[in-house]
Amino acid sequence: MYDTRFIAAMYSPKDDDESQKIRHEVTSTLSRYLSSLTIYEVYKISLETEDKQTAETRVELLRQDFTLVDVDWNLAKQGAIVWKKYHIPMADAIIAATAMRLKAQCVTNDEHISKISEIKSRWV
Repeated sequence: MYDTRFIAAMYSPKDDDESQKIRHEVTSTLSRYLSSLTIYEVYKISLETEDKQTAETRVELLRQDFTLVDVDWNLAKQGAIVWKKYHIPMADAIIAATAMRLKAQCVTNDEHISKISEIKSRWV
């Protein structure tokens, strides 16, 4: 499960070392999942910082390279439970709930997600 921070780092790595690690992560991992909330966040940030064409291109490329997990009834409820327990932003709670459902690690450097005991998180 990949958090929005990972996707943001894909587009703007802090240095060459991070860029290489991200590239290795994406090319060496077979199961790559994204929450539909990450699509929202990437599209929104791209609209704010660039333009609609860039936003469209980015989310279409993500659709090709990742398996999208939509927020359904049960994920919405589980996300609320995570939010209640950890007092974290809604998107982070739903992304964490999605990782729980998939029994997947979450690739992120977000301290909100890193503190959730029910999932493992890691960074590149």
